[in-house]
Amino acid sequence: MNTQSVLFSFSGAVKKHLRRGTELGYPTANIDVEPKTPEGIFVGFAQIDEVLYPSLIFVGKALTFDEHDKKAEIYILDFDTNIYGKEMKVICIQKIRDNMKFENKEALIAQMHDDERQAREYFNNQSSSRMRGSIL
Repeated sequence: MNTQSVLFSFSGAVKKHLRRGTELGYPTANIDVEPKTPEGIFVGFAQIDEVLYPSLIFVGKALTFDEHDKKAEIYILDFDTNIYGKEMKVICIQKIRDNMKFENKEALIAQMHDDERQAREYFNNQSSSRMRGSIL
């Protein structure tokens, strides 16, 4: 990973929240963040036990559900392991979009699908670039 491309990072223990992400089809690891942490939807990595996992990261208040607490929700791509209580470092690489309020959860889910598509494209492009670089 190129450290020059890091926008910011933070860490904390993974906490249980409302499990809304799971209900929406996107189980997330929730971490408390400092008030000054930049908000938005980001592509980056979750580091657990020294292993980096490609992730989609939300930092902010869940506006669609009228929440007032700022937090981070990390959706680790292709990951299905219980990590409650584990320490996680989150590394944000690229911002996809700003936080926004949606009319309903269906509109939010549609946007989440698009966010996931963009994250997967990002990681696929990064992987292709590394392979080309190693061949040249």
